[in-house]
Amino acid sequence: MKFCVQFYNLIMKKSLFLILLVFVPILFFSCSDNLTQNTQPNVIILFADDLGYGDLSCYGHPTIRTPNLDDLAHNGVRFTSFYVPTPVCGPSRSALLTGRYPPRCGMPGNIGPDTEYGLPLEEITMANVLKDAGYQTMHIGKWHLGDYQPEYMPTSRGFDHYFGLLYSNDMIRPWVQTDTPLELMQDDKPIEDTVLQEFLTVRYTEKALKFIDVNHENPFFLYLAYSMPHLPINTTEDFKGKSTAGLYGDVIQTIDWSAGQIISKLQELGIDQNTMVVFTSDNGPWLYLPDRMLQGGNEWWHVGSPGLLHGAKGTTYEGGNRVPGIISWPGKIEGGKVIHHPASTVDLFPTIAHATGSKIPDDRKYDGRDILSALTGESEFPEFEFFYFRGRRVEAIRKGEWKLRMSRHLRNDVEEGIPLTPELFNLNRDPSERYNVADQHPELVEELMEKMKQMADELEISIQN
Repeated sequence: MKFCVQFYNLIMKKSLFLILLVFVPILFFSCSDNLTQNTQPNVIILFADDLGYGDLSCYGHPTIRTPNLDDLAHNGVRFTSFYVPTPVCGPSRSALLTGRYPPRCGMPGNIGPDTEYGLPLEEITMANVLKDAGYQTMHIGKWHLGDYQPEYMPTSRGFDHYFGLLYSNDMIRPWVQTDTPLELMQDDKPIEDTVLQEFLTVRYTEKALKFIDVNHENPFFLYLAYSMPHLPINTTEDFKGKSTAGLYGDVIQTIDWSAGQIISKLQELGIDQNTMVVFTSDNGPWLYLPDRMLQGGNEWWHVGSPGLLHGAKGTTYEGGNRVPGIISWPGKIEGGKVIHHPASTVDLFPTIAHATGSKIPDDRKYDGRDILSALTGESEFPEFEFFYFRGRRVEAIRKGEWKLRMSRHLRNDVEEGIPLTPELFNLNRDPSERYNVADQHPELVEELMEKMKQMADELEISIQN
């Protein structure tokens, strides 16, 4: 009997040993894979062009339907105060990719097809740091950061591949008087010089899906910068007439379709839980159109929406700088939140660097904040002190709920030649900037004005007076 018990115990020990021998390595490698995935999520930035704060149904548009972006917001977080630091295209893109204000990173104004400079070569982009961290990187869509030398092209700024237009889709005749063709680029080579713009969003989406398919087993960074709804707008016959908001609504719903295709691909490949997706816009809608854009019909006039906000593209009122902001990362960020704390595109660089374990160079100043722990609920949002730029001028500052603006632009209460008076708004109570309360808070005006002066001195730019 004693021998039987000893034999049974020996068998059980050997069985346990065999079980451990088989399953411990499996558990180890499984945990290792999860650790790698958790520390290196995929990153996708969907960046619309001139899409207004009120252009999505989840931001209140009454007739444009955006179910896929609504779902992205529902499964992630939706900001009610998300900003770009400048209300024009190129500088806004420089801020997104560098985490630095446009005057600080050498891109205070827009450039065109004949401009002989671009984003300074000493600037380090988000793609640079993610590539150094082992990411496959691709930029699809609008670049607008220079191309007059190969060193300024996307494939020299951290992106393994590029497909898109180097400038805004209006930089051709009759809207811009240039003989430089608006070419569709593949990496650093032109592949078409007559671009059929109605197919742009669909072709961008096809390239994005292929990139995700090819690289889904490794960490990847996809920066998809749509050319629309920047004027002139267009979309394919499949989408025309599908919106009750006219051609503009059709274009927005095409972008929503594109976002839906990308999200579905992530789910199909089983990587949606480990992918951070950001959707936002480079500035507000283009409402104050120059005469050059009023050629070729009126179907696109004044149809983008800043929602309840005042102003639009090209202005430092809220309608120019406040844009939709959606961030989704199902495996890390709890969904269903509407966040009223302000944030900005310059926050994305340090936040994404933290999320991906990438190293940010310590030889320069960044204007963005790392808000990852706030997004995950591990900490509170840090204090928000944010500056609004227009060219080489700082025109406004937001600190907490207060905004101070110093600009004559779009003012009808300040005549030329008369000293400029400040505008002070409480954006929690008055997001439409209807009520200037500067006279009621002179000490706050003085405090914020001093901060604007300090920033202007630091960047060697001016404040309008």
